[in-house]
Amino acid sequence: MADDPQSTDVPGTAPPRKRHRIRRFFLGIDAFVDTALWKSGSVLRRVLEGYDAFLRRFRAKGIWRVLTELSSDGLTYGLAGFIVVLAFAQPAFEATRYADWKTTDDFAVTFLDRFGNEIGRRGIVLNDSVPLEEIPDSLVKATLATEDRRFFLHFGIDFLGTFRAMVENARAGGVVQGGSTLTQQLAKNLFLTNERSLSRKIKEAYLALWLEANLTKQEILKLYLDRAYMGGGVFGVTAAAKFYFNKNVRELTLAESAMLAGLYKAPTKYAPHINLPAARARANEVLTNMVQASFLTEGQVIGARRNPALAVDRSQEQLPEYFLDWALEEVKKLARRFPALARDRIVTVRTTLDPALQHQADLAVETVLRENGKLRDAREAALVSMVPDGAVVAMVGGSSYGESQFNRAVNALRQPGSSFKPFVYMTAFMNGYNQTSIVPDRPLHIGNWSPRNYGRSYRGPVTLRTALTKSINTIPVRLSLDFGREKIIETAYKMGVTHELENSVSLPIGSSEVTVIDMASCYSVFANGGYKATAYGILEITNSAGEVLYRREHDEPEAKRVLPEDKVFEINDILVNVVEAGTARRARLDGVVAAGKTGTTNAYRDAWFIGYTGNFTTAVWFGNDDFTSTRRVTGGSLPAMTWQKYMAYAHNGIELARMPGVEAENLPRLASSAPAKLVAKDAEAPQPRVLKRRTQDLLLRIGKDLRLLLEQTNAKAEPGPAPTDYAAAQ
Repeated sequence: MADDPQSTDVPGTAPPRKRHRIRRFFLGIDAFVDTALWKSGSVLRRVLEGYDAFLRRFRAKGIWRVLTELSSDGLTYGLAGFIVVLAFAQPAFEATRYADWKTTDDFAVTFLDRFGNEIGRRGIVLNDSVPLEEIPDSLVKATLATEDRRFFLHFGIDFLGTFRAMVENARAGGVVQGGSTLTQQLAKNLFLTNERSLSRKIKEAYLALWLEANLTKQEILKLYLDRAYMGGGVFGVTAAAKFYFNKNVRELTLAESAMLAGLYKAPTKYAPHINLPAARARANEVLTNMVQASFLTEGQVIGARRNPALAVDRSQEQLPEYFLDWALEEVKKLARRFPALARDRIVTVRTTLDPALQHQADLAVETVLRENGKLRDAREAALVSMVPDGAVVAMVGGSSYGESQFNRAVNALRQPGSSFKPFVYMTAFMNGYNQTSIVPDRPLHIGNWSPRNYGRSYRGPVTLRTALTKSINTIPVRLSLDFGREKIIETAYKMGVTHELENSVSLPIGSSEVTVIDMASCYSVFANGGYKATAYGILEITNSAGEVLYRREHDEPEAKRVLPEDKVFEINDILVNVVEAGTARRARLDGVVAAGKTGTTNAYRDAWFIGYTGNFTTAVWFGNDDFTSTRRVTGGSLPAMTWQKYMAYAHNGIELARMPGVEAENLPRLASSAPAKLVAKDAEAPQPRVLKRRTQDLLLRIGKDLRLLLEQTNAKAEPGPAPTDYAAAQ
């Protein structure tokens, strides 16, 4: 028998036949792909050749070729641009996903002062009892003629109106006409802010299209009339009719409707209770618009031109507008914490505001600005006053709420200057220093930066008490190098600073921005002996049925201690010395122990004084919105003067609470004065004397009757030069 042939296969490899089959399989795939690509290319080439041959039969020449190519390119770029701007608009559509987007964060709030008297209203009542059919036809026509004459013809964006506005603006060399439709304005009011940017305009346009697709024209018009800001802190034509004319919106005349329609463009500029001549001139423009839009004839509007609307005189009313705006935001914050409040949006809120103190705060700021503002190039000011536990009793957010609703007391971030230094010294006291510790005051260089003292002189070795009293700049910087700026920031946060502080070498002398209300809260920790004093303005909230939804004394935890008591005593002793013998001598109060610290920033852009007694803490700031320099306004000048005017009144006729760690008998200026009456720290100060509500209403009615009598007398007078008020009264 022949032997079997010896196998030549290598262990671990596939047999030759199997390898051959695999090779042929992959060669087949390669051939299929090559063939498919070749055939696809041939088909595509034939299609393109056919398309080119087809187009050659319709080849445009001359001007038609230019128009065709421009249209083609325009369509291409337009489609690409549409996709890009649609991507930018996507974030805005997130707000429309909420089922209650019409009512999100909207409240109808009646605010009361701490004594239960009404001080104002805020919010929007969306389910208005006045339907669109009952709103005067004159007001609807005035609105459409002024804001959007083609409202019932476009689909949310009026390209013709936009083009016309662009032409008019180009002719005038500025913005004299707006291109936004009424629907676009509503989209901004519902979902967006007043930010002037391209992205906001893109979102506004897409949201306008969305509103047109989801609401009827009547619903859009009604929402706009309810949502538009009308000045004076009121929203919607119903509230505006009551505020400006003390009328139900159904009773408005043509002249009054024209005046209200004129407010949409610039409610603060044309508000009749601020500038009646400007409001009447604007109303006259609205009447012209109605004639041009063919809504009325010239003969129908001539009566309104000759007898313009007369608004309710509110020149003597000083409503706490800035406080009410802030209190409304506080209500919204509480609604996120308390579900019952979030469900019932028609509420009554008892606040911490004291009307007498608020009036005095307004008067003090107004007086100092009027007497010194123009001379010292300081156009704005802000003030926050609170009880040492954080209850805000008065707030001034600017020189005029009618001219600017921006609340500088709450929202403006400004450098505090030397008023930040108590945070540094308190941190030093908690890290082994005391007020008798010696630190050298001499030139200091940190890289390319060198802090300099006011007057550019140096005192050599000084105690911390002297350094803070005289507001020396080099000392807090040296202290920060010892224990680190991180600890200073931690102390400031614990005391009540809510805005992020920048950890820079100049932080110890107040280069990082803060708000006025935060500084008042922080200094209140000194005034109450070391307990957290977060600013608050709401004591109690009840719903429309009278049920209590929130009561601070029950629903908020007790204040926690954030600073050691003995260290607070030390800082109070020094800050009292700042008022008695330091940079804040203009803030002295007769017979009252007061403490505080001034602050002035580079180039005199910001001037501060934050001071406190056992009864109140008040922070005052002066400066300019555009950060331009004042004329050498320091914290010890206008801010300290304003603080003294306000606090002298606030302490008149009340019992004085003791300042923690400071005895009045030990102060030379107060030792010889009559001993002040002291009460427990937590005792509530009695209300300063003010007129009762009934008395105020009676005096207002008497004044109104006298004005009407004066007008009637002037109307009956013979033609001639208009009599002066004095002559008319005689």
